[in-house]
Order: sequence, then structure tokens, then C-alpha cells
Amino acid sequence: MAVLQMQKVSICALKKDRKAILEKIQAMGVMEISKMLEDETGLEKMDTQDARARFERNAASADGALEILQEYVPEKTSMLSSLEGKKLVERENFQQAADRKDEIMSVVSGIHSNQKKIAEYRASIQKLENQIEALMPWMSLDVSMAFRGTKSSVLLVGTIPGVMTLEEIYGLILEHAPEVSGADVTILSSERDAVYLAVVCLRKDAVMVEEALRQGGFAKPSQIIAQVPVKEVENLKKQIQKLQEEIGICQDNIKKSASRRMDIRLAADYFRARAEKYNVLGQIPQSQKTFLITGYVPQKALPALEKALNDSFVLSFESEEVPQEEEMPVLLSNNGFSESVEGVLESYGLPKKGEVDPTTVMSFFYVFLFGLMLSDAAYGLIMFLGCFIVLKKFPRMEASLKKAIKMFMYCGISTLVWGVLFGGYFGDAIDVVARTFFHVEVPEGGLVKALWFVPLNDPMRMLMYSMGFGLIHLFTGLGMKGYMLLKQKKVVDFFCDVVLWYVFLIGLLLMLLPSSIFASIAQVDPSIFPPFVGASGKVLTIVGALGLLFMSGRANKNFGLRLALGAYDLYNVTGWLSDVLSYSRLLALGLATGVIASVINQMGSMVGDGIFGAIVFIVVFIIGHTLNMAINILGAYVHTNRLQFVEFFGKFYEGGGKPFNPFKLNTKYVDVKEETNL
Repeated sequence: MAVLQMQKVSICALKKDRKAILEKIQAMGVMEISKMLEDETGLEKMDTQDARARFERNAASADGALEILQEYVPEKTSMLSSLEGKKLVERENFQQAADRKDEIMSVVSGIHSNQKKIAEYRASIQKLENQIEALMPWMSLDVSMAFRGTKSSVLLVGTIPGVMTLEEIYGLILEHAPEVSGADVTILSSERDAVYLAVVCLRKDAVMVEEALRQGGFAKPSQIIAQVPVKEVENLKKQIQKLQEEIGICQDNIKKSASRRMDIRLAADYFRARAEKYNVLGQIPQSQKTFLITGYVPQKALPALEKALNDSFVLSFESEEVPQEEEMPVLLSNNGFSESVEGVLESYGLPKKGEVDPTTVMSFFYVFLFGLMLSDAAYGLIMFLGCFIVLKKFPRMEASLKKAIKMFMYCGISTLVWGVLFGGYFGDAIDVVARTFFHVEVPEGGLVKALWFVPLNDPMRMLMYSMGFGLIHLFTGLGMKGYMLLKQKKVVDFFCDVVLWYVFLIGLLLMLLPSSIFASIAQVDPSIFPPFVGASGKVLTIVGALGLLFMSGRANKNFGLRLALGAYDLYNVTGWLSDVLSYSRLLALGLATGVIASVINQMGSMVGDGIFGAIVFIVVFIIGHTLNMAINILGAYVHTNRLQFVEFFGKFYEGGGKPFNPFKLNTKYVDVKEETNL
């Protein structure tokens, strides 16, 4: 339960060493470089935008080449390949790829060039195919579409919209050009929305025939070709075949580059790292011969960074405590168990200055409450084994994903324990199988007894324990607030805002225990509590209430307003009541898991015994419990988060800290062995 202490570092060195120093800092990945304004130092900053843009373009080009390779030579990956993480490479291998960057980028350029040619060839093929499609209705024409006839005759080719018969076309000519001595009409093809025709007439009648046809919507084709349509289509198909051969050559060229895939990845990450370095380089102030870097370094990494820089460069290295008025970046440091829930805390907000890291305390409650909500031993065992196997099989998975899977593994253990305590093994699957298929008489309480009790049989008892666990959770949150106040040496605030609330709330609890309300809910005899319990509860309640009434508004010197603020603070006891009632979700989700599991088991056993009954039971069992497990794991995750964010953090924690963002190799494809790991 700790936030790593940060040191503010200032480095002043020779300008000629700035790139090498930045590369060293980037390789170690332990320093967050802060931005400095030019007027703070009187120094200038160099313009690195063009260089940075060039490196970013190279990285994007390499990324694009890898996408092209994946299209033509896809890598075989498993369903769980996303869990494998990035490949770890030695820094020497990374540097070798950097030294060969020009050669690698030549390969990248070749891949893009071939892909561009393929795109152009495919566009040409599409254009040729469109031309062929446009010529298909004219395939019956045995002369060129550009042929205009002989000395005494004329050929007219074109289309008429709609559907018309040969007789209707002749009738159209006779109606609108009766003086025409003769015309020969041939329907080449017909479609639903057009008729394609060729008309031969005397040259002296050509104008009248065409005008008559226009009355029916006749139009000449938009594309006139010099060749006979059949021969033109053959030529077009030959061109398509040639283009397809060219595409095949380009594809083969791309496939030959597949062996350079790792080199391209290394080059892409190299250019990405260079772009990041030049981004920082453009932010640091420098004079004609020197430059200055400031930033934050975790205290435990400070000696290694100072030694590495002093051993290699001539520079001034100074470190100091972060000033009180300055907000330092936050880096958490927890044990292997607690760090698994750091992602939950980060999704809410990192500790701000003056706050403690609640991860360790939260982690125990998180796992405890998650298991209580799911509370089925079989589900817990499956969760644990699944997560454990994934963690062992994929040790290099991304850090945040690894933490999340570890969290669910620990939650699986908790679920397993609660399931054994409550006697839940796929609900009541053991009893149903024994009764249905082995005709065993199941005793009351089941074949496998619960080590504690069965919530389905005693829900009120479970409700009382849920609220009891909730009170412990809430009181711990209030205690965390007290710890922070004492750490800040605010003793008066600790007494007024924490101790008095403890006195008041414990008094209310002691008053509740001997009451008939508690007796009816807990199903106990109120006489079991001695008289002094209620009496001491009244005393504590009065003392706590009076203390809160007079001390909650202590910052205000107006006595009337001070009492009003105290009364308003006392009213917050209703918030405590609603918070406690929120823990009834522990009962609700736990019962939901067990009830749905029992219903699934009953549905599967409805067919009875026998081979067919066993098959139906297995199918229903697998599908039903898979869905039930998935839904209730999601429900337990969401509601456990809510209990942390709203009820627990609401008592002491605000968050809002800025995460530590060190200057390091932010790679996409590989991880480079760093010289220093936090």
C-alpha cells in the first residue's frame, strides 16, 4: 500500500550529447520529462516538427506494409494470440534493425509499390469488365458499331426503352414515316428496360427513319467501338488476363517479402521511438552549447539513472524533493496480490497528493465480496484454473491484462471457498444427478453438506451477514480517513470527523441490537442481550450526536450557522443507512447464482434417466451453466466495483492523481529489454 516517492531531477549537459542522453533516458524508462516554458529559462527550443513527422511517416509506412503482408501472407495465430503479448528482443537486435533501416524501408517501399500496382490493375480490370458488360447486348451484331452503311444504305444502331416487339417497331416507323420506301429492323437483344436493335434503310430515308424511331425513345449507344462486338470482347478479355498475370507477379513479389516481417516490425518500432525522442527534443530548452532537462524519477530508480548518465557523459545531475505546492506524478507499488486490483483503482482515479494508496486494503475486500456474490465452488474452481493456466501459458501478456486475469484468479479462489461454505457445486447439481440418474435418496441438506449454511434455505441469515460485512467495509473506509488525517497531523479533524462518527454509529448499533426490529430480522430473542448494551448504546449515541452537532461546523465562528452545519452532518446518518442497505446486493447476487443454477439442473433432468436423458442433461448443463457463470461473473464484477467506488471510497477517497508517464520506448510490436525496470 504505497505510492512511490518521486524526486525532481534537473540535468544540464553539453548540447552535442543531447540525443545520446535522451536515448539513454528513453532506454531506461524511469524518468518523466516535464515541459518547460522558454521564458522560465531564457533558453530557446529547437524545431523538430519536420524530423518528427518524417519518422512518424516511416512508422506508418512500415505499419501499412505489415498490414499488406497480413493480407497476402497471413500469420497463423491461435484464438488466444491476443494474450501472448509483444515479443521480447535484445537491445542489440533492435539496434541492428535500426542500422539497417534504409534497407528495410526499401523493402517496405517495394511492398507498397506492388500493392499500388495491384490496385491500379484491379481498377483497370473493373473498367474493362464494365466495357464487356456494356457490349454484351450487342453481341449479335456482326459488323462494327461504327459502320454507317454503304453508298445507298445506312445502318442505325441504338436502344429503345421498355419492351417492344418487332411489329411494334415497324408500326412506329409506318406511323411517323409512311413515305419511307422500306427499312429492315433486327432486334439484337431485349432486356426488361430496353430493346437493342439494328436498322438498315436507304440513305435518303435515314433521317426520317431515325426521327420516327426517336418518337419511341430511340437513342444511339454512348460507347461506339470500331471493332465487331464479339472481337472487341475477346480483346478486352485478353487485356484482363494480362492484367491478372501482372497482379499475380506483384502478389508473388509481396509474398517474397514475408520473411522480412520481423525486420519491418523492428523498424516500425524504431521510427516510432525516434519520433517520440524528437518530440521530447523539441520541448527541452537549450543554449548554443548546453541544454536542460527536468522531470520526475522514482526515488528507488534515481541511483541507477544518475550512475548511468555520469558514467557516460559530462553533465550536472541534481535531484531534490518535490515541492509541497507541486503535484507529482503517481506510481503505485504493491505486493503481487494487491497489484492485481490496481486497474480497478486506476479506473476510479489515482491517489492525489496527501492521499494514501488504498489498493492493499481494497484488494482484500474486493476478492472477499466478489467471491461472496458468486459463491459457487465449481464456478470458482473453473475461474481459478482457467486464469491460472492462461497466466502460466502467456507470461508476456500486456501488464494491465495480466493484472486483471490475476484479479479474477484470486476472485476464483474466494468463490471456491464461499461455495464450499455454502454448499454450492453447480448449484445442486450433485443432488440432481444422484436423484435422477442413480435413484439415490438425497437427505435433507444434500449429499455434500455446506460447511456453514445454505443461503437459499436461510436468506434472512445471509442478509444479516451481508449487512455485517458491509458495516466492516464502511468502518474500514472511515478508519482510512482517520489514518490520512493523522498522517497529515490533523488531530482535531481526526477526533471530530472520525472518532465522533465511530461513537455515534456504534451507539446506534448497540441500541438496535436489543430492539424488536433487529430481533424480527435476525430471528433472535432480544433478551439475549444484557440491559447495559442498550443503555451504553444510548450514551454513545447522545455523546456522538452532541459532538457532531457542535463540532462538524467548527470552521464557522457563527454559532447558529455552526449548529445548522452540525445538524446537517448528523442528517448524513441516512446516507450510512443507505450504504449499509447497498450490501444487500451480496445476498441478491448470491441467491441469483444459486437459484438459476438450480433451475438449469431441474430443466436438464426433466427428460429423466436413460441415454437420451443423459444427453439432454449434459447439453442443458453445459449451455446453461456457461451462461449463468458468465452473467453472474459480470454481475459480481460490476457490483463489487460499485461497492468500492461508491460506498468504500465515498468515506475517504477522492482520487484525481496524475499517472506517472515515463519517457520510454513505446513500441507496438516488440518489447526491448530495458536497462532498468521499475
